[in-house]
Amino acid sequence: MNYSPDKYGFYGDFGGAFIPEMLYSNVELLRQNYVGIIESKSFQTAFKKLLQDYAGRPTPLYFARRLSEKYQTNIFLKREDLNHTGAHKINNTIGQILVAQRLGKKRIIAETGAGQHGVATATVAALMGLECIVYMGEVDMARQAPNVARMRMLGAEVRPAKSGSRTLKDATNEAIRDWINHPKDTYYLIGSVVGPHPYPDMVTRFQSVISREMKIQLLEKTGRDYPDKIIACVGGGSNAAGAFYHYLDRENVELIAVEAEGLGVDSGQTAATTQTGSKGIIHGSKTLLMQNEEGQITEPYSISAGLDYPGIGPLHAHLFKSRRGTFLGATDTEALQAAFELTRLEGIIPALESAHALAALKKIELHPGENVVINLSGRGDKDMETYLNHLDEYNNDKNGK
Repeated sequence: MNYSPDKYGFYGDFGGAFIPEMLYSNVELLRQNYVGIIESKSFQTAFKKLLQDYAGRPTPLYFARRLSEKYQTNIFLKREDLNHTGAHKINNTIGQILVAQRLGKKRIIAETGAGQHGVATATVAALMGLECIVYMGEVDMARQAPNVARMRMLGAEVRPAKSGSRTLKDATNEAIRDWINHPKDTYYLIGSVVGPHPYPDMVTRFQSVISREMKIQLLEKTGRDYPDKIIACVGGGSNAAGAFYHYLDRENVELIAVEAEGLGVDSGQTAATTQTGSKGIIHGSKTLLMQNEEGQITEPYSISAGLDYPGIGPLHAHLFKSRRGTFLGATDTEALQAAFELTRLEGIIPALESAHALAALKKIELHPGENVVINLSGRGDKDMETYLNHLDEYNNDKNGK
């Protein structure tokens, strides 16, 4: 099977570009030029140099010995948390800021949930000397205050989204409104594999560096360039798209995507799109999303701001429908337990988003001798307040109190 989009941006039944007329020229300009820009020698030279010298790539593929001993299999962590800015998001923002420059754009806007994409966007905008405005839900600004401070330190203006659930969906709405009002000089730097074509494909291409490195590193460490399983968390799904990319057509590699179940899929407070959603259009793309019978978007919930989104990218919707991907869910509690487990066994504090991927270890069948790669998409500095609020509870459970 081929998991690349067609010329209209569709992955099977999902994708496309459903946009207001005022944005057509901007999106069309990008669609007509992005492949030529990305594949040019000058772009690739600049992109690879910045990934290496600025972002700190390649990121290590770490064999988690104690975690492997507990689960009786070989577990490797792809350490995207060691990138500059602390997550995989910098891969995409470096790529898109170079595209924006080549399109002559001087003003950068972005949306962010957990704040990692906002920080990464503010970082590359500062690097290139461009104006930067980041939209972020009021709820997320409160629970991700350290990242708000970092964005402001980097010179970005952080604008709160005060409508709806005041989280990632609403921040995206505000960014799109801004783009409609400033179509000429503004470039919308989308942070995930969502939005109108060509964004899902472009972001996937930039994040594919993750699986490209993984192939080389696995060959060095295991004698073969593919694992048995790859596990990644999915909100919009850019880290998963990057981790899966070079294995999409390798049917012997199981691709496992983990969504945020929040308080449970039947609780009404969840972000598990594939379990509760249906086909619809959100933010310019046809995909799977959480909606009621009238087609109104249902408010998502997750303890993790980066997974608190009511849809998934069209590539992931296609992987789900075609059954190429295995989609699981992890509750808030399961993600917290997985995060604390990693910190105590390996001395690594993961982002809450990544903790959902780690939680899958208790939900899947593992075999001795298998090689399992978990994409550790970000570090947990931004989530320390949440972790500390649950630390005593974890310690009490561990001690049998």
